[in-house]
Amino acid sequence: MAFTSQSLIFRAPASPSCARITPSSGRVTLRDRSAVFPLVAAASTSMASSESEDKRETKLWGGRFEEGVTDAVERFTESISYDWQLYKYDIMGSKAHASMLAGQGLITATDRDIILEGLDQIERLIQEGKFEWRKDREDVHMNIEAALIERVGEPAKKLHTARSRNDQIVTDLRLWCRDAIDRILIRIKQLQVSLVILASKYVDLIVPGYTHLQRAQPVLLPHLLLSYVEQLERDAGRLVNCRERMNFCPLGACALAGTGLPIDRFQTAKDLKFTAPMKNSIDAVSDRDFVLEFLAANSIAAVHLSRIGEEWVLWASEEFGFLIPSDKVSTGSSIMPQKKNPDPMELVRGKSARVVGDLMTVLTLCKGLPQAYNRDLQEDKEPLFDSVKAVLGMLEVCTEFAQNISFNSKRIQSSLPAGYLDATTLADYLVKKGVPFRTSHEIVGRSVALCVSKNCQLAELELADLKSVHPVFEDDVYEYLGVENAVNKFISYGSTGSEQVKKQLEDWRIQLGVSS
Repeated sequence: MAFTSQSLIFRAPASPSCARITPSSGRVTLRDRSAVFPLVAAASTSMASSESEDKRETKLWGGRFEEGVTDAVERFTESISYDWQLYKYDIMGSKAHASMLAGQGLITATDRDIILEGLDQIERLIQEGKFEWRKDREDVHMNIEAALIERVGEPAKKLHTARSRNDQIVTDLRLWCRDAIDRILIRIKQLQVSLVILASKYVDLIVPGYTHLQRAQPVLLPHLLLSYVEQLERDAGRLVNCRERMNFCPLGACALAGTGLPIDRFQTAKDLKFTAPMKNSIDAVSDRDFVLEFLAANSIAAVHLSRIGEEWVLWASEEFGFLIPSDKVSTGSSIMPQKKNPDPMELVRGKSARVVGDLMTVLTLCKGLPQAYNRDLQEDKEPLFDSVKAVLGMLEVCTEFAQNISFNSKRIQSSLPAGYLDATTLADYLVKKGVPFRTSHEIVGRSVALCVSKNCQLAELELADLKSVHPVFEDDVYEYLGVENAVNKFISYGSTGSEQVKKQLEDWRIQLGVSS
């Protein structure tokens, strides 16, 4: 199948538009939101032969150069195909920088106003999908600055005073991450609320609790669901802490050494709602700890979501039959008409691998870099963007799933006798009778062995049978046997006892603002 560069379109996530690459100009115009990045390279290859050196725009950094870069270098080094997503933050930073320069007398108030108006116009064009992104301008910063120069002339050339792309990009990235964390925190809370509401529907439902994927002890279903809520709360806490640490402003660090001009970094930090400027200019431009920490927090959250997905996939299987997903969150088979698959949760498991991989990519990227800025750091953005997109999607679909499932109470209740779930409670009974726990453990083990030989449950043993194992057993032992009795005997803080679980549920309702 033959392709021409005129017909190739790449789509970038979360954009007001999609980019078309034309062979004559090497320009990228955003028009829609979603296509495939590999097509960019193919389009650029088709474009290369028809783009001549003398038609290329002189780079904003090209004063000392007599020749332009080759097509291959330009294709390899451009980042506009993905970093356009930072445009809002690039413009935000530029506005703060222009205002600070005017406040320090480095540009006039008139120049500042012209720059601010020009940036507003460019932002509107981008939001309307009318802004022309040019690949030969390399990245989001150069595209916006060059467009500003074209639009307002000489005042725009003053904007880069006391600023480098090095501090500019990391400022944009911190601002982007800050907003991304806020979006993820909202999604986490939505999932927590959905789980609390789901738990409230099954307050008294007892389910088998598992260790080693073997039946262990009876637990209340809300207790299990609230365990997910607790994990998500820690995920939220890590992100909040990460946000606090990243909220320091690199702007004004310039390339790495700062500047000899009288800028006010505290003012730009304040205008951009940072806590303060970063203290060390070398650290400011070279630090990507905030990206790594963000990706690590995302990875832990993704692993938690994957574990929820795994459990719900198992519970939805015919072998378990504990969970029934509605048609709204299920898919079928192309060949087996009877199938009803919990595909969204399988994909949650799968996408967790992407998120962990994104963290590994940036860890490896950073491990061998000298101070300060290195072009390698251009490669931090795609895994960062991918991680955030994946985690937001995982949280959203988990919330949808939680809102569209029910639990098969009859199937669950009928399964409870298997596995001697009340064995540990029986051991507690013996401890209360003064028997050392290790001895109690042995006695209960022999009692279970007796049940196996008789093909019965512990609660079905006659008192004489129990006394044949150990004389300490009395009639009150039956208050401890059976899953209902076993659950009611749990009284420790945070346990699966009915009163404890009701308190946990109420605490979460209050914390999350869920009405009873």
